Amino acid sequence: MRKIKDVLRLKHEARLSHEKIAAALRISKGVVTKYAGLAETAGLRDWPSIEGLEEAELEQRLLPRVTRRHSEFVLPDYGRIHQELRRKGVTLMLLWEEYQADHAGGQTWQYTQFCEHYRQFAQRLKRSMRQLHRAGEKLFIDYAGPTVALSDGTHAHMFVAVLGASGYTFACATPHERMSDWLEATAAALTFINGVPQLIVPDNPRAMIARPDRYEPLNNETVQDFARHYGTSVLPARPRHPQDKARVESGVQVVERWILARLRKHRFDSVYALNQAIAPLLESLNQRAFQKLPGSRASAFAQLDRPALQPLPVRPYEIAHFKSVKVHIDYHVEIAGHRYSVPHALVGQSLQARVTRHAVELLLRGQRVASHVRSERRGGFTTVDEHMPAAHRAHRQWTPQRLIHWGHEIGPATARVVTQLLERFRHPEQGYRSCLGLLSLSKKYGRVRLEAACALALTLPAQRYRDVREILLNHRERITPSAQTDWISPVHQNVRGPAYYH
Repeated sequence: MRKIKDVLRLKHEARLSHEKIAAALRISKGVVTKYAGLAETAGLRDWPSIEGLEEAELEQRLLPRVTRRHSEFVLPDYGRIHQELRRKGVTLMLLWEEYQADHAGGQTWQYTQFCEHYRQFAQRLKRSMRQLHRAGEKLFIDYAGPTVALSDGTHAHMFVAVLGASGYTFACATPHERMSDWLEATAAALTFINGVPQLIVPDNPRAMIARPDRYEPLNNETVQDFARHYGTSVLPARPRHPQDKARVESGVQVVERWILARLRKHRFDSVYALNQAIAPLLESLNQRAFQKLPGSRASAFAQLDRPALQPLPVRPYEIAHFKSVKVHIDYHVEIAGHRYSVPHALVGQSLQARVTRHAVELLLRGQRVASHVRSERRGGFTTVDEHMPAAHRAHRQWTPQRLIHWGHEIGPATARVVTQLLERFRHPEQGYRSCLGLLSLSKKYGRVRLEAACALALTLPAQRYRDVREILLNHRERITPSAQTDWISPVHQNVRGPAYYH
């Protein structure tokens, strides 16, 4: 449902075509058409009415529990058919036979209607590869080939971003070309243009694209999360097709000539120092007048792209990594050696963890069920009291001082026995159960009897829970002790006396 919600967002908010939505989300065009139609039927015709819906509610609105009419024709996926026809030896007859076999249980078109509908579909496709960029539609990103040597022996990599309609250019240096470098540089580019385009078009770097493919590229989950945060979509260019991102290829060349060439004789100690030197050159580059067109990149940006960009989110993106975790029997999940609590009702279920530098979010079917501040302490626990069962929550609130205080409410002798029970163990927690058992005797025998039994136990070598219980069970605390008298041994012949031992 998260991906279906992305389909509706790109359709109603970004106003992309079904073909672009299908390419961006790695689904077929027929699926996009299906769910767009279901949303229209359900009365969800604008993004504000869809954005506030939970995934379960959206599923109920789009897919009500009704039986499908068998008289409906099963629609072929003409986008896939059009792609398959480019393969050598593939014909419409072969694809029609596969269509019939895949939907043998449904009502399908015959070969004539199948071909006619495909031809109508093919006539609507563009035949020219000339790219006409709409204002605010695409931001092309890439890395330049040349690197900049730093004084410590490392090399800085040059990131370039170019807006399609105006050619407005951003450049910055990064220490590497990892996923974090790509996303942080892209976030800096969005801050530089002070807005968000409808699409971000990278190459097919391994750091961002989990599975490069000509037809169905698969973005990294973190990249999808980045796009979701900014309300945009990442659509990789086709592998080995630089013409798909001609804007940024040209932008890379301009940056190499007008920025890197001017810095070739300078030596920089860090990436930060290099970016400080790039900033004024970048402003000069965007202010430089076009050779054949009126104005500059900056003026074209102000007229075309700037009014069409979406606003930036309130908070910048924090890089997140996703991991599937299972809730242990102690209602905690383990992430990087540390354990975080979730509501105890989720024991045994699989969750998705969204891990950032400072926080850990735990999601169930796209809905957040727990959130914690990230901890680097391996073997430690982060537990929220509300996640615990009532009995565990009460146990966590026990302390030696609290147990002794409960004993004082009954009497000083009871408090002293509780103290001795806690001192018998190396760790006071080991005596909690004995103390609670002792204090619970007041419910059955009363406080007065328990205090008397504890007073008697203190005179005997018997200060354990079961000893006090036996005293109460046998009513020994009610027996009055006999008066103590000095005993004198009688005189008889077997007594040797003290002189015997000298």
